[in-house]
Amino acid sequence: MNRDRFPGVRDGWARLDGPAGTQMVDSAIDAMSDWMRSGRSANHGGAFEAAHATDTLVSGARESVARMVGSDPRGVVFGPSMTALTMRFAAAVGRTLEPGDEVICTRLDHDANVRPWVIAAERAGARVVFAEPDAETLELPASAVRAVLSDRTRWVAVTAASNAIGTIPDLTGIIAAAHGVGARVYVDAVHATPHRPMDVRALGCDVLACSAYKWFGPHVGILCASPALLEELQPDKLRPSSDEVPDRWELGTLPFEALAGVRAAAEYVASVDWAGVRAHENALLGATLAGLAAIEGVTLHGSARDRTATLMFSVAGRTPLEVATALAASKVAVWHGNYYAWELSTHLGLEPDGALRAGFVHYNDSSDAERLLAAISSLAGGSEGERG
Repeated sequence: MNRDRFPGVRDGWARLDGPAGTQMVDSAIDAMSDWMRSGRSANHGGAFEAAHATDTLVSGARESVARMVGSDPRGVVFGPSMTALTMRFAAAVGRTLEPGDEVICTRLDHDANVRPWVIAAERAGARVVFAEPDAETLELPASAVRAVLSDRTRWVAVTAASNAIGTIPDLTGIIAAAHGVGARVYVDAVHATPHRPMDVRALGCDVLACSAYKWFGPHVGILCASPALLEELQPDKLRPSSDEVPDRWELGTLPFEALAGVRAAAEYVASVDWAGVRAHENALLGATLAGLAAIEGVTLHGSARDRTATLMFSVAGRTPLEVATALAASKVAVWHGNYYAWELSTHLGLEPDGALRAGFVHYNDSSDAERLLAAISSLAGGSEGERG
């Protein structure tokens, strides 16, 4: 679907490493190149024409991202990564926590939405409590969060989709439950954004964070919150830098050429046929799940009903690195390890090696799935004899 818009998939590889970072859409590549060749490269805030163009670029990028995720452009913050932004945001929240306060995290989350909260809580004398996924399906219903909510819960940090197994939690129910006890909700939408439309206002979450390189753009992290919330919290900043929101949340000079790519990628994502994306990805997911389940020696991890087209699996008798290396020889790109979903990998007893992960986004096609299944089938069939 729209495969011709992605130059990065023209090299003969089956790129199933999308959960670690997608290929860039052509319009984002062109936008970055055009900006760098335009002669308008200048810092923002100046009195001359190129600086004015930069101001327009930054505000345009905020507006495009806000339209894409249904948020207020005045609360769109850019940074080097979602991890860096979350670490900074959690540190600011930590100043408001008191001994005995609680933050809820989940076992499904990338460590970027766990460790910053653990660090902030420890410094404040607060504590982190974990919501546990269903033991069989690895789903995360609202009841899992309700089970650990208390009158001391101040924040709930939850993923919009697991970057390891694709599970989509019951965000609506979780947010309602958190707000019911007066807690706020920080949603990590990094993995979900290329697979599902995001709408901050409809969800009702307090903060949503994502990364443009996971939705066909360049390496820029993004945090979306209400301007009022960003005003309420005070991040560490340099004395001469602006104290206005959202500027005070952005350390140093922004990567303007990358923001040109972010704006173009956001406009692309906002224009896609989401029903078509979901149908296409689900078809690839279903065929691959069925194919892997039929291969002896393959173990699939997670069976959530609502999930992205992301699969986590193991092959008996081989380490994930061995399998990933063998697949690479066939020009099939998958990921191995724990992909920073350390809590989940530990919860499943997969550390220290982790497992394999293959992920489909809408530029993948059936040939990618077929090549993965053929390579795994050949590998699994020969593993006993080859390893003695």
